[in-house]
Amino acid sequence: MEKLVFLVDDDEAVRVSVTRLLRSAGHAVKVFATAEEFLQESSHASPACLILDMRLSSASGFDVIDALAHKGISLPIIFISGYGSIPMTVRAMKAGAQEFLTKPVDSEQLLQAVDEALARAEADFETHRDLMESTQRYATLTQREREVLGLAIGGLMNKQIAMELGIQEVTAKVHKQKVMEKMGTRNLIDLVKVAQRLNIPSTRNRYTP
Repeated sequence: MEKLVFLVDDDEAVRVSVTRLLRSAGHAVKVFATAEEFLQESSHASPACLILDMRLSSASGFDVIDALAHKGISLPIIFISGYGSIPMTVRAMKAGAQEFLTKPVDSEQLLQAVDEALARAEADFETHRDLMESTQRYATLTQREREVLGLAIGGLMNKQIAMELGIQEVTAKVHKQKVMEKMGTRNLIDLVKVAQRLNIPSTRNRYTP
């Protein structure tokens, strides 16, 4: 899967030099001169990071962070600025910045920061994709299957699940197998992990302390 670097800076010379550097290192780059152009970008379908000038002509880096959060988009961000200060750096880090670099940016520092940001972006992307897949799988469960799931991750055996739901043990076993199949899990441990990822609570009853 291709990883992407977004670059937002209103200084043409910086855009040209940074783009040349990143592409020479094998990175795919999309360049924007304004925050507005970047925020209209809808292609966030692959792991990506953002190199962002802290002081754009029409917006600050913090304005961009707020706009991304409003759109539900999370990206590792590398701030670059010619006017760096300790308070600004601290504020940027608290806002979730991956790195804060001052201009003129050291090439090695920038490339290292991009590699780290893309590694984080890839891990976050995989986690989000797994969560979305599990959410879609959970949506296919029937109400009875969801009841069985809650009891199963609570530690109940098939016989106990059957007694709790007032059904035959063989029926409880079939429901549990269907739950495993639909959720894409091979065993109860995997099912518990998926349920935790989705914040699905286990069902507590007279069979569990």
